[in-house]
Amino acid sequence: MSHSLSPELLRRPVRVLVVGCGGNGSAIAAGLPYLHQAMLVHGHQGGLDVTLMDGEVVSATNCVRQPFSRAEIGNSKVVVLVSRMNLFWGLDWHAVPEHFSSRTSVDRVDILIGCVDSRAARRVIAEKVTGRCSVSFWLDLGNHATGGQFVLGQPWNCQNKRSATRLRTVAELFPELIEPSLDDDGQPSCSAVEALEMQSPFVNPTLANHALALLARLFRHGSVSYHGAFVDVAVGRAQPLAVNPKLWRGMRSRGQRHWRGEPRAAALPDLR
Repeated sequence: MSHSLSPELLRRPVRVLVVGCGGNGSAIAAGLPYLHQAMLVHGHQGGLDVTLMDGEVVSATNCVRQPFSRAEIGNSKVVVLVSRMNLFWGLDWHAVPEHFSSRTSVDRVDILIGCVDSRAARRVIAEKVTGRCSVSFWLDLGNHATGGQFVLGQPWNCQNKRSATRLRTVAELFPELIEPSLDDDGQPSCSAVEALEMQSPFVNPTLANHALALLARLFRHGSVSYHGAFVDVAVGRAQPLAVNPKLWRGMRSRGQRHWRGEPRAAALPDLR
């Protein structure tokens, strides 16, 4: 089974909002110009129109595994990244140096790419893209120490009607990932050593490249047979998440048993 792209998204610029520009978000941002160029080369009408959103400023710790220099410490992450891309690629993309919240408008967003570092933040996104909203896709990325997951879903809203083949979102497949009570203190590590101990190098760009490759395939061929994957750099493995309603029902059922106190399937990593 496969998912086919709406022809509307081939006839005009695709409006992308990247929420969060830390490890995953900055890696996604770095790859989006390549996706934009590839789409134009293959005849897409407009490529991407990208907005980056994050209220954080560059810290010394960020300079260890994120694409920032010590000279940029104290500056807005999104302003630094967008200025850099616009200058190098000749683009006119946008920076919003604010945190995503329940007041953020997503009225003119086709693809929301969530790169947040807490379940509480992911829950806010889930609530915003569901219901009276026209976001076509929500691509969520999350990671642990040696890997992570990405899931491309179609939120149940005005744009995506209820159907057996609608791509299920990360919130539907893994409800624990939007449960704020499972978050830790949410505080960033206070040193470069701690940051590297908490996460292996190259996890973020590896995860981002897999996610961008999925989008590239969707826009190049118009359809995909998978809509996410679990990636682990410690063992060099990527396990795709197939477009399969039967699989989705099974995953949802396991999640419900988990919330009743039954053990979660051992193969499912703790994704945060």
